[in-house]
Amino acid sequence: MKKQLRIAVTGSNGQLGNEFRFLAPRFPEWEFHFFTKTEWDIAIESLNEDRMNTLKPDVVINAAAYTNVERAEDERENAMLTNGHGPGYLAHACKKHGALLIHVSTDYVFDGQKKEAYTEDDDVRPLNVYGESKLAGERTIDSESNRYFILRTSWLYGTFGHNFYKTMKRLAIEKGQLTVVLDQVASPTYSRLLAEDILQLIRLKLIDHKPIEYGIYHYTQTGEASWFDFAKEIVDVNHLQVPVEAVSSERFPTKAKRPMYSKLSTERWVKNTGIQLRSWQEGVQCCANDERNQGEI
Repeated sequence: MKKQLRIAVTGSNGQLGNEFRFLAPRFPEWEFHFFTKTEWDIAIESLNEDRMNTLKPDVVINAAAYTNVERAEDERENAMLTNGHGPGYLAHACKKHGALLIHVSTDYVFDGQKKEAYTEDDDVRPLNVYGESKLAGERTIDSESNRYFILRTSWLYGTFGHNFYKTMKRLAIEKGQLTVVLDQVASPTYSRLLAEDILQLIRLKLIDHKPIEYGIYHYTQTGEASWFDFAKEIVDVNHLQVPVEAVSSERFPTKAKRPMYSKLSTERWVKNTGIQLRSWQEGVQCCANDERNQGEI
C-alpha cells in the first residue's frame, strides 16, 4: 500500500515524542520516522538539511525541546540553542523541502498578569529564560517560513517521561501526603490528547484539504486549575487516600519566576479546526486509564 504521508518526529524519546510512537500504529496509511536528539539534533543547522534531504518528509513534528525550566536559568545558551535557534533552522529546511512544520510552544511566553484567558494576539512577556527561549523559537520559525502550526500549550503531562502527574502520584504513595501551591493557575494538558489532535489536524489539513489557517494556536484541555486542584484530581482518579495541603508559592521558592495565571483561550483552535477539546479533569482520567492499560501500575 502506498503511504499517504511521510511524517518525521524529532525529540521522539521525550514525553510528547513518545506519544507519537505510541499512536503511530493507529495510522498504517502513514509512514512515521522517529528521531532522538542524537539522531537529529535540530540545534545543529546542517543536520536539519541533511535529514530533510534524505527523508523528504511531508510533515515534521518538532517534539524536541529543552524543558527544564529551573536549569534554564543557569543554562541560557543551551536553552536558546534548542528552543530558540533550532526551530528556526528546522523551519528553514522545511520550507526549502516543502514540508509542513508543527511545533509545540508554551504558556510561559506570557507574564501571568492578565485576569482572563490569553489569546494568540495578546502581548508576550516571558518571566523566565525557558519562556524567552520558547518565544525566540516561535519568532525564528515565523521569520523562516509561513507554512507552520505553532501550538502553545500548558502544564503538559502524561504516562511517559518526568512530569507533575507522575511526580504527585509517586510522592502520594511514598509520603502519604502532598503539599502543593494554590496560587498558580492554568490548564493541565494530557500529552496523548495533544498528540492525537495534532495527527487529526494533519489529516484535516493535508488529506481532507480543509482551509485551516497556518499560524499560532492555543491548545489545552478546557477549564482551569491550580497545581493544588491538579494534584487533588490526580490523587482522586488513582484512588489514593492521602491529604493534599494547599500553600502559597512563597512556600516553594524557585529560581525561575512562573506566571501566576496563564490560562490560554482555545477559541481560535476550535473555530478554525473544528476539533473539540475535553476538560482537564477528563484528561487526568484518560491518563490514569491509559497508564493502567499500559501496565505501568
